[in-house]
Amino acid sequence: MPLENTTVASPKNWETTSTPAPTAAPPPAQPDPETPPSKGRSWLGWLIAALLIAALVFVKMKYFPSNTAGDKKGGDKGAAGKGGAAGKGGKGGGGALPVQVYVVKATNLTDEVAATGSVLPEESVVIKSELSGKITSLNIKEGQSVSKGQLLFSINADEAQAAIRKQEYNIKLFQDQERRQRILLDKEYISAQEYEQSNNQLLTARADLQALRATLSKAYVRAPFAGVLGLTTATVGTYVSPGAEITTLSRVKPVKIDFAVPGRFATNVKVGDVVSVLDEATSKKYDAKVYAIDPQIDPVSRTQPVRARYANSNNELRPGAFVRVNLQLGETTSALQVPTESVIPEASGYSVYTVKNNKMVPKKVKIGIRSDKVIQITDGLAVGDTVLRTGILQVKPGDAVKVTK
Repeated sequence: MPLENTTVASPKNWETTSTPAPTAAPPPAQPDPETPPSKGRSWLGWLIAALLIAALVFVKMKYFPSNTAGDKKGGDKGAAGKGGAAGKGGKGGGGALPVQVYVVKATNLTDEVAATGSVLPEESVVIKSELSGKITSLNIKEGQSVSKGQLLFSINADEAQAAIRKQEYNIKLFQDQERRQRILLDKEYISAQEYEQSNNQLLTARADLQALRATLSKAYVRAPFAGVLGLTTATVGTYVSPGAEITTLSRVKPVKIDFAVPGRFATNVKVGDVVSVLDEATSKKYDAKVYAIDPQIDPVSRTQPVRARYANSNNELRPGAFVRVNLQLGETTSALQVPTESVIPEASGYSVYTVKNNKMVPKKVKIGIRSDKVIQITDGLAVGDTVLRTGILQVKPGDAVKVTK
């Protein structure tokens, strides 16, 4: 096989070089000039952080103030629960609430019923006109006393008087006719029916005359009873109509005291009982006597209407005045009473706060007679018990209290 002429490549000459010495770390890469850092967002973050810290400091100082005295002392024994009033749940003298108390004792109590009432006149009437016409005479002196039957005023009655005279003439004519008809009847010239018709005309005319005289009497108004006249606006010449009010007439000696007592005391009130009447205007007291009791209890107010009478000889009480009435029902010498402020009303009744071993203990009670200052306790307390008068809203059962004078 013929040998081909080939060119043999000469081997490469590898250059021998030495490893270069280590150099310093390359410098940090420079930021891209196209996206420079934002300085505004950095300052905004610092500002928000500062405001948040300030808010937390304000809340701490406002709502969670530190006890400087306890901090300076490194923790008080009372705070650590090893001593003092706070550490022992308020058993020490420093944590007890100062209160005023009342010691229950037996007292004299008058069992009485208090009520409000009004003064009424013994008799009262509004004087009105029963006819229409002009007032021809007026004898009313306002505020003055009048006697029974005294003429107060009169109304023009000319027409009524003329009608009476006319009817008197008719009666005379009917009387003559009746007499002639009776003679004829006796002789049997007429029938009994014809006579009866004539007699009926006479009787009817007499009845009409009586009605006219009654109408005429209404023109003269007189006092129905002795009393005191009220005010009036009428004068002579005033035209009035039927029902027009002229004045009032009241009998004020004696006067009535109208009041009502609670239904539960209805059986305790008797006719003849004496009641004490306090006049609100003068603050004077008067004794009146019960003379009438309504047979029915008012179904709306559940009270018993009662009336008493007072002589009122010197016009001490005026009709229409407001009075306070006290009716005594009895007296007891062993009643238990406490101040009004000591009794606490509840949904299920009443209770008081008593003090035992310097601690508050609530007690259920039942009340009886009450006034503006004291309330009778009928059940729940005994003589010698101590009840709170002050601090009732600041304590709860079991709290320590300190009695002060």
